[in-house]
Amino acid sequence: MKIIRKNQAKFFKNSEVCDVFEYDSGHTDLGGAVVEVRGRYPDSGWVMNSECREMAYILKGKGLISVEGVERDFAAGNLILIEAGEKYFWEGNFSAFLFSVPAWSVGQYKTVD
Repeated sequence: MKIIRKNQAKFFKNSEVCDVFEYDSGHTDLGGAVVEVRGRYPDSGWVMNSECREMAYILKGKGLISVEGVERDFAAGNLILIEAGEKYFWEGNFSAFLFSVPAWSVGQYKTVD
């Protein structure tokens, strides 16, 4: 068993509207983070993970996600699965817990037009 405390999370400010608290599990095959979005992320274009799948559990708030051009509304209590290689953007005012398999890493994450 392992408990990762909030004060152990690494804080990243991805943009003016996106804050991330990354929880290091100590394993390369599993990652987790809390994301807070207040607007559109990314500001323009799309983002994509080339290696990891992400599952987002919406903790509070609501918004819209566009994955490969398909838009869906979501709200607290919903679960969203984003496959590796899918380009997407978020828009709304929400907090979510992101599970990633394998663990998220900056080298496999990119912004695309």
